Amino acid sequence: MTDPAQRQGNDSNEAELIERAKLGDAQAFQALYDKHKRRVYSLCLRMTANTAEAEDLTQEAFLQLYRKIGTFRGESAFSTWLHRLSVNVVLMQLRRKSLPVVSLEETTQGEEDTPKKDFGAEDLALAGSIDRLQLQKAVDDLPPGYRTIFVLHDVEGYEHNEIATIVGCSIGNSKSQLHKARMKLRDLLKMNRAEKANKS
Repeated sequence: MTDPAQRQGNDSNEAELIERAKLGDAQAFQALYDKHKRRVYSLCLRMTANTAEAEDLTQEAFLQLYRKIGTFRGESAFSTWLHRLSVNVVLMQLRRKSLPVVSLEETTQGEEDTPKKDFGAEDLALAGSIDRLQLQKAVDDLPPGYRTIFVLHDVEGYEHNEIATIVGCSIGNSKSQLHKARMKLRDLLKMNRAEKANKS
């Protein structure tokens, strides 16, 4: 990681770029694009599991940034603000395409009362014996609704109340969808392991 002094220098440099971009400076906007495009692309790719779509959505996210950078007030980190803008772009696209998203209204009784730790602790063991590509493939194979909640919570680190606001569901539904996504992921990974064992 960068040391605090270097990071502060980067932050003030970025703040200057943002102010210049707000005034229509194309070079400043290009510098912001170069700095953040990989992170935005990887977010779009994780949420859609489609490289072509992720590329289009990355362009759309930066188009939205170009239009809306004037509304950035610096109340949160720029990267956080851009991240939320990008998530919203992807979610809007998913809604527009009307993909067979798993209903967020579908809940399972009793799950909301279960502490989050019950699920989280066990799932960490999954990553140990399975290489990253298998895990990524399993995440890609999740239904879009499950994948969205899983990526937002377990990969991007959003809390359930934030996810509820972003996606437009209740906190209970977010917890339920996350639990189902983890169970589905566990099943997919078990199947992958079984297939691998049969081949060897």
